[in-house]
Amino acid sequence: MSRFINFFDFLPIMQKIAVVASSTDPAGINIRNKVIELPGFEKLNEKFDGTDVFECNNIKNKNVRLYLVKSDLIFSESLDKKIDADVFIFASKHRSKENTPSFAVHSIGNWGKAESGGKEKVLCPSSPFLQKDLFLRLNKFGSDSSYEITLEATHHGPFMEKPSVFVEVGSTEKEWNDEGNGKLIAKTIMDALNSDETAYKAAIGIGGPHYCNNFNKIALRTDIAMSHVCPKHSLESLDLELIMQSIEKTTGKADFILLDWKGLGAHKQKVLGLIKSMGIEFKRTDHVLGAAEKNGKTMA
Repeated sequence: MSRFINFFDFLPIMQKIAVVASSTDPAGINIRNKVIELPGFEKLNEKFDGTDVFECNNIKNKNVRLYLVKSDLIFSESLDKKIDADVFIFASKHRSKENTPSFAVHSIGNWGKAESGGKEKVLCPSSPFLQKDLFLRLNKFGSDSSYEITLEATHHGPFMEKPSVFVEVGSTEKEWNDEGNGKLIAKTIMDALNSDETAYKAAIGIGGPHYCNNFNKIALRTDIAMSHVCPKHSLESLDLELIMQSIEKTTGKADFILLDWKGLGAHKQKVLGLIKSMGIEFKRTDHVLGAAEKNGKTMA
């Protein structure tokens, strides 16, 4: 059933939003500098981790604070115990083997080993509606660029017990330091936080590549908001407990599981068996996209 509410309706009346960047990250510093330049931000008479904290209160029912930490973001474990906020947006660089210029959004946690922060086989609370709003705006504001704009599968740290999302610029020093990119991400973040209520359904994604081609199409063409995504290369470690985590750690709970059918490869029967044993509704991406094409739906 569609929810005619957005992510923030699950939070207190005055929602506390923390936008966090790292002093070790040139993209994060770039984005932070551009956020500070936006209307409404003022420097507070307080510091966090030795650096100034900035605040904006000109968004309805939201208090937005901007923080800079000294540690790498993916290793800034349990930051929610140090910063009083309801939801965290991590502004970060992105790396890829191909050095593809890109803008990316994703939830955090580990389907397997914790090789880049977080805890082994532990997912963190996701914010699917915010993630969708960020993704839609990246596509809107970055549509004239040659950058790849994508959701990513859930990966890396830090370990968090509050909802969080990474929004990233990739993939080299050139893109990280480009002031236009910093401005675009800053605008994306604040516009998403100021978005109107929308009817979204939340879904867990299973299958496909790390850069979620079919889930990207779903997010752009339907009213489905992606939560945690388990890619094909992590299906070996997928089990009942992880699927349950992905559902329970989706803000407001997930409506169903979305399967990238061809992207399940040799794990089709395993995944179907797990889902059916839990009695959870599931849909195939090809079926959902086919229906969306027939109905002419689009969110972009």
